[in-house]
Amino acid sequence: QVQLVESGGGLVQTGGSLRLSCAASGFTFTNYFMGWFRQAPGKEREFIASINWSGGSAYYTNSVKDRFTISRDNARSTVYLQMNSLKPEDTAVYYCNKAGAKPDDDWGQGTQVTVSS
Repeated sequence: QVQLVESGGGLVQTGGSLRLSCAASGFTFTNYFMGWFRQAPGKEREFIASINWSGGSAYYTNSVKDRFTISRDNARSTVYLQMNSLKPEDTAVYYCNKAGAKPDDDWGQGTQVTVSS
């Protein structure tokens, strides 16, 4: 059974930083690109970043590029998201999952990030 446990969210001021973690289990972690997604109030969940099997290559959407960094620790089956220069529009619940995850797939509870202006 796939389990994804996100942590590290919180309340931060504009320009601040947070580091999110996601512990994965129930599947062979090293077989999958992993991704981070977020869902802002009143909006659909959106993909924001992914990382390949080894951690050597990453992709970011324009909204987070140059501010967020995704990484992974395969020995711990954990994926991270370092978020710098946070903006109020980054306020959302953040989720991790396999990079190609669909809405009907298993998801964790997410972690709330709130950026105050």
